[in-house]
Amino acid sequence: MYLTHLECSRCGRGHPADRPQNLCECGAPLLARYDLAAVAAAVTPERFTLRPADLWRYRELLPVADPRHVTTLGEGWTPLLRTPAYGARIGIPDLIVKDEGLTPTGSFKARGAAVGVSRARELGVERIAMPTNGNAGAAWATYAARAGLGATIAMPLSAPTICRRECLAAGADLRLVDGLIGDAGRHVAELLAESAGGIFDAGTLREPYRLEGKKTMGYEIVEQLGWQVPDVIIYPTGGGVGLIGIHKALHELRELGWVEDRLPRLVAVQSTGCAPIVRAFAAGEDRARPWTDAYTVAFGITVPAPLGDELILTALRDSSGTAVAVDDAEILADLRDFAAVEGLLLCPEGAACLTAARQLRAGGWIRADERVVVLNTGAGLKYPETIDVSAVPLV
Repeated sequence: MYLTHLECSRCGRGHPADRPQNLCECGAPLLARYDLAAVAAAVTPERFTLRPADLWRYRELLPVADPRHVTTLGEGWTPLLRTPAYGARIGIPDLIVKDEGLTPTGSFKARGAAVGVSRARELGVERIAMPTNGNAGAAWATYAARAGLGATIAMPLSAPTICRRECLAAGADLRLVDGLIGDAGRHVAELLAESAGGIFDAGTLREPYRLEGKKTMGYEIVEQLGWQVPDVIIYPTGGGVGLIGIHKALHELRELGWVEDRLPRLVAVQSTGCAPIVRAFAAGEDRARPWTDAYTVAFGITVPAPLGDELILTALRDSSGTAVAVDDAEILADLRDFAAVEGLLLCPEGAACLTAARQLRAGGWIRADERVVVLNTGAGLKYPETIDVSAVPLV
């Protein structure tokens, strides 16, 4: 294993990686660091084509030392789908969708769960707990069951019903909270305090290895494009782990010498009903203030106070990217238009990225000759309410 240590994302303090870790003493997330020179000497990009088509093909850049602890359901290596018809319609001929809806449990959250659970198992964790907007809880409950770990999952009562069912099917201790994800987080904090160390906090960015699973989306995009980077990557941003992870992956690839210095511009997409990152970015602030009265049909990005706000804003500014808030009505309209033209039903969060792409092209921020990758972070079938079938006639 090439993992060397953990590093605080704010103060830079080093932490050992051989024991379960949560936040730094300063309250910031920890980042996994690797001996990248040794990785470059041990493997070349050409070697990956000889390996299985899952995220574990990048094992030198992942934190699990003993393959016996790898907990997998075949996650990763999701397709990059070219969408020429819709792309032509909005003025982006080279528009590509990375479809994470084909991942186990139906969302990109399986990537973080696979690596996070595997590393937790390797470090001796027996039970995890976490708040969730739905898909992350379903993924972590599923992978915890496969690894033989217990799982306590707290989610808002208004989260997608299917995520509730997935947690229960996996045998998780499911707690429903009348509120938003922050309220679920407070419930988990109380449970953790009562457990006196018997439960490990696996909440978003509160442990360092979920991020490592999510960053493999960045590796895959680059490998699937022939070790070339696109011009723009558009990502639906709630907790922001995927965007932070892709940013981390791109910098690791550049340090390894596997891509050129030019990196994609990253775009964080939020809803006008919950846009703390967009507001902070526009104001030039380094931290995001909590959003009040948050609501959006794209439930997965309803995160009023993301812990990773500093990391998200750094990724956007470092990449010369931007942050965009889009309206729920436009999200649903673009979701339906895209499905009718391209035959792919996106989740609302993925459709929000289409709306952002359309608006950014109309405003000139995206040029017509640029290659744009949009992340569809979940299966559209998990959100049946996005397609109204009430008017379909009975024959």
